[in-house]
Amino acid sequence: MSLISILVPAYNEEDNVRACYERIAAVMDGLPGDEAEIIFTDNHSTDRTFAILSEIAAEDPRVRVFRFSRNVGYQNSVMYAYKSARGDCAIQLDADLQDPPELIPQMLALWRQGNQVVYGIRKKLPDGPVVTALRRGFYWFIDRISPDDLPRNVGEFRLTDRVILDQIRKSGDRSPYMRGMISAMGFSQVGFDYDRAARTAGVSKFPLRAMMSLAVDGMVNHSLVPLRLASTVSLFAGLITFLVLLGYLVGKLLFGQEWPPGFATLVILLLMSMTLNAMFLGILGEYIGRIFMQTKNLNAPIVEATLNVEADPAETSAIRFPVAR
Repeated sequence: MSLISILVPAYNEEDNVRACYERIAAVMDGLPGDEAEIIFTDNHSTDRTFAILSEIAAEDPRVRVFRFSRNVGYQNSVMYAYKSARGDCAIQLDADLQDPPELIPQMLALWRQGNQVVYGIRKKLPDGPVVTALRRGFYWFIDRISPDDLPRNVGEFRLTDRVILDQIRKSGDRSPYMRGMISAMGFSQVGFDYDRAARTAGVSKFPLRAMMSLAVDGMVNHSLVPLRLASTVSLFAGLITFLVLLGYLVGKLLFGQEWPPGFATLVILLLMSMTLNAMFLGILGEYIGRIFMQTKNLNAPIVEATLNVEADPAETSAIRFPVAR
């Protein structure tokens, strides 16, 4: 008999958490050979999400809930759930039910064949054509620039074996990119195709700004290409500047060329130089900012309240208040 941890991050999902729990519970009840724990991480919801989770936890002791004292971001919320998982494997899915819980038996079957990671490959997306193209373009780009083997068109719907969970527990990353972290660990990983459904209710909590932030996390966490790009472009710009200067000196000294005043050219070159400097300083700032967050231990989740949770000394990834309900 195996213990299966189901990880569900939630933020303002009062319209979905009850239905999400019921579908997960129905699936796990249909697997009599396995036990389950269902972990909800409430990212400091401002609606009735935590109240509904309190009702669910009172009805079902398999449900464990962690509520953070503030919104720590999707990736940190997910990472805390992975570190809290006690199962032989963990399955992550979103509370909006875009990733169907009914596929859990298929994922478990692939896991029992010896695969340490089982991930869903999105064949169809409910997003519009522009967002879909941007998503697929990002998956292609991050795979191309990263030395790690990052599968394309893969989101957060995945199963991870205990060996992966133990490795995640050792990580103290404050700006995690979980799908990349898990993919980069290696082991035996396999994907399966599925069609991602539309949200059952509510609105997306992942706007364009959040998607752009996730894209930056993916690039910075798994590639040095942006830094190398800055160095390469700087060298190229320096070479062009040297050649222009050399041509100016040759024309002036050997051919007596009288160059006309170049105010417009000077202004253009100056603005281009300032733009390049600002862009590359921004790239450097992204890396330095993550070093700062790591050394200061910023963005660590603070658990405000728990439901059906006993103290676990191995959970060192967050500050814990002694609040249990």
